[in-house]
Amino acid sequence: MAHRILIIGAGKSTSYLLDYLLEKSESEKLKITIGDLDTTSIPERIQSHQNCSIITLDIFKDQERITAIQGADLVISMLPARFHIKIAEDCLTYKKHLVTASYISQELKKLNQKVKENGLVFMNEIGLDPGIDHMSAMQVIDRIRDQGGRILLFESFCGGLVAPEYDDNLWNYKFTWNPRNVVLAGQGGTAKFIQEGTYKYIPYHKLFRRTEFFEVEGFGKFEGYANRDSLNYREAYGLQDALTIYRGTMRRVGFSKAWNIFVQLGATDDTYTIENSEGMTYREFINLFLPYSPTDSVELKLRHYLKIDQDDSTWEKLIELNLFDDSKQIGIIDATPAQALQKILEDRWTLGEKEKDMIVMYHKFGYELHGEKKQIDSKLVVIGEDRVHTAMAKTVGLPVGIAALKILNKKITTPGVQIPITKEVYKPILKALENNGINFKEYEVPYLGYNPDSVAS
Repeated sequence: MAHRILIIGAGKSTSYLLDYLLEKSESEKLKITIGDLDTTSIPERIQSHQNCSIITLDIFKDQERITAIQGADLVISMLPARFHIKIAEDCLTYKKHLVTASYISQELKKLNQKVKENGLVFMNEIGLDPGIDHMSAMQVIDRIRDQGGRILLFESFCGGLVAPEYDDNLWNYKFTWNPRNVVLAGQGGTAKFIQEGTYKYIPYHKLFRRTEFFEVEGFGKFEGYANRDSLNYREAYGLQDALTIYRGTMRRVGFSKAWNIFVQLGATDDTYTIENSEGMTYREFINLFLPYSPTDSVELKLRHYLKIDQDDSTWEKLIELNLFDDSKQIGIIDATPAQALQKILEDRWTLGEKEKDMIVMYHKFGYELHGEKKQIDSKLVVIGEDRVHTAMAKTVGLPVGIAALKILNKKITTPGVQIPITKEVYKPILKALENNGINFKEYEVPYLGYNPDSVAS
C-alpha cells in the first residue's frame, strides 16, 4: 500500500525536497500531492510525474485544507512558521504525522500531550539551522558524554553565503534565502549567551560590532555575530553545566561592520512606513535619515554623521550598492525603511541564474575527559548547483524528506512535538545526509576556551 505525502508550499527551499521524494517514489511506494496557492512555478517535470499530483491550495479555506490533509498519511508544511499551527491542529484532528523545518512555536508546544496520546510524530526544526545544526551537535555531544566527558563549551555558527567563484562584490554576500529575513536579522530582542559562566547581553544597536572570527580550511576567514537567544537549547542539549554557550550567524569578514551602518542609520527599521516611498529615489531614501544641510551633499552628511573615513573600505561597500543613485526609485507604496533597503539590496545581491551559493556551518566543542581539557571543531561546507538547486534548498529540504520517510517506515516512532536531538532521529538522518554529500569534517585542536580577543568591542 502506498504512503501518501502532502507537501504544503512549493517555494524556493523545496527543489531538493521534491526531487528527493519523487526519486524515491517508486522504491518507497509514495504518492505525493503538492499543494500551493500558486502552482505555476512548479516545474513541468514535477507536474507530469506519475507519482505526483498538484493541487491549488489556500490554507485559509478550511474545507480545502482539511480535505487535502485527510487524504495524506503524513504532511510536510513548508509554509512560513506562523501558518504551521493551522496545519498542525488538522493533523492532530485527523491523526496525521507532521514534518516542518521551522522553529517550534509556543502554540505548537501546547499540542504535545495530545500528539503523544495519538501516537503521532510532529517533527520540527528539521531543516538546516534549525535542523542539521541540532543533529550534528548532538552526535558529538552524545559521543563525548558516552566516553565519560563533560561539555565545557559549545559554540555553533551557520551562514548562507555565495560560493567563492561567484563572490564578486565587496560585501562577499548574495541572497540565498528570504531577503526580508536577512534585512531584519537580529531584531526583536537582545542577543543573550553565556561566556565562561557569565551571562552576556548584546542589544541590537551593538550586535554587528561584537563579532567572533574563525577559519574554515580551504574557504578562508569568516566572522560570526550572536543569534538572539543562544540559551534556547541549553536544556534540550543537556548543557546546563556548560560554561560557554554561543550560537551565531556567519558572514565573510567585514560584512558586519558595513551592515552596522544601516542599523545605526535606521534603515533596517520595519515598524513604520515612509510617506511618498513609491517615487522616492535611493539617494532620497538615504537622505531621510540625515540632518538637513543647505550645502553638504548626502555623501558628506552620511560620512560625518556615522564617522566614516573616505578611505574606509566600508565606504566603498556603500558606493557599490548605488545608494546615492538619484535615478533609481524604491517603487513600493508605503514601504517601511526595511522594505526599501531590501529593494536596494536585491538589485545587487540576487544570485544569477547559473551562480551558486554556499552553506557553511561550524561547531566548537570544548570538553573535559579524564581530567584533560580537549576541543573538537566540526565544520560543514555545501556548494549549490545553481539558482534553483541551491545549497540552502539542499540542506533544508533533504533532512525534511529523509525524516518524512523514516517516520512513514516506522524507523522514527517516538511520538510528540519534537526536534531532532535523540539518537533514534539523528543517527539515521545524518547517515542518509552523508550519502547525499552533506558531510562534517572534525578536527581535534588544543582547548582554547572562549577567546575574548576574537570579539570586537
